[in-house]
Amino acid sequence: MASTKVVIFGLSTEGYALASQMVMKGATVYIVDESTPSAILLNSEVAKTYPNVSALKEDEPLLAMEPIDVAISKAKYLFFTPRIRKTGQDLKTEIFQKFKDAISPMRKNSSIVVCLPTGFDGNNDYISYLEHVTGFRVGKHISYFYYPLEEPYDPPKTIGSFRTKTDDVLADLLSVGTAKKKFVALSSSEYFHIITVLSRFSAISSVLEVCKYAKKEIPKQDLVSNGFQNIFIDEMLGGLFDLRSLGTSFEGPNTLMYLINTSTKGIDTYVKRLIDTTRLTLKNNNLKASKTKVAISWTLDPHSIRGDKIVMLETLKTKLCDYIGDVDTYVDQGSHMLFDDKVTIVIVCSKFDADLVEKNSSDSNVIVIKANPLCEVLNISIN
Repeated sequence: MASTKVVIFGLSTEGYALASQMVMKGATVYIVDESTPSAILLNSEVAKTYPNVSALKEDEPLLAMEPIDVAISKAKYLFFTPRIRKTGQDLKTEIFQKFKDAISPMRKNSSIVVCLPTGFDGNNDYISYLEHVTGFRVGKHISYFYYPLEEPYDPPKTIGSFRTKTDDVLADLLSVGTAKKKFVALSSSEYFHIITVLSRFSAISSVLEVCKYAKKEIPKQDLVSNGFQNIFIDEMLGGLFDLRSLGTSFEGPNTLMYLINTSTKGIDTYVKRLIDTTRLTLKNNNLKASKTKVAISWTLDPHSIRGDKIVMLETLKTKLCDYIGDVDTYVDQGSHMLFDDKVTIVIVCSKFDADLVEKNSSDSNVIVIKANPLCEVLNISIN
């Protein structure tokens, strides 16, 4: 395995996890940080010392480097794991610009592994573009595989393959433990991932729609006893990028588009309800907007492939600023929330943030709103 050369295009959380796994198997792995002109050589010692991208970038160790074009041209396997931050119509443009940067230096007899989720037949677009940019024929000169990483990093059970071609070396690189990865057709791999995404959002949508009717204390208390209070917006948005990618697969109405649109609308409706809860909290506590501060506590992974949560945080802040001028965001678990003379409404967006705020705000003028399906308002300690 030591002679197997791998390039991970994208210094993302998911890409780094893949790189660390393959380094431990003896592969020679380079990671491309899109913000620099060089590919970083990862070794087993570095992978053990730095468990994630944040730790690696914070310490900035001296690592061997190689020009990106050279690293990719020598690689047997190229994994496409970039960080995506655009939305809407700019999304596909960003993805394929980065894809072009990644594949241009590829050489004959190498393999590309696409780790971004696609919708139905989405891999056909990648294959067409790959052949256009490189001049190579997929299946003849270059091998193509699909391995959609979920959020947080969760390896698929199968590897999608053009014409169901098998590759024992790739299977070994991606396998954990004794269970060997199985190769399936590209379309089958797409279907497996789509079913996972739709099933997840159908369940979340059901919870959100039912919980919005729980306005009285008794049903709220009973719902809390079933654990719904621990589903936060951070968890609700996991895979939203995948859902929106799936939505680009269709033109015109059909049952799947109905499921997709219902799920995305459910998230939008929930965000509106969270903002309305904040406004109602002001009213119920006789608070003036000018003398109140809102703090959004949402510890985010800035290196994730998907940027939906970062975009949603900015959306939430912008909408709240329409009613309250003083809105701050806290996205780093190491940052300290500052409390002053103003009453602070803290919106906690994950279980981690809820525990953190509860631990640090007991003696302050704070109202906590949990961004969970019940939009719970609690821990009121106004002096």
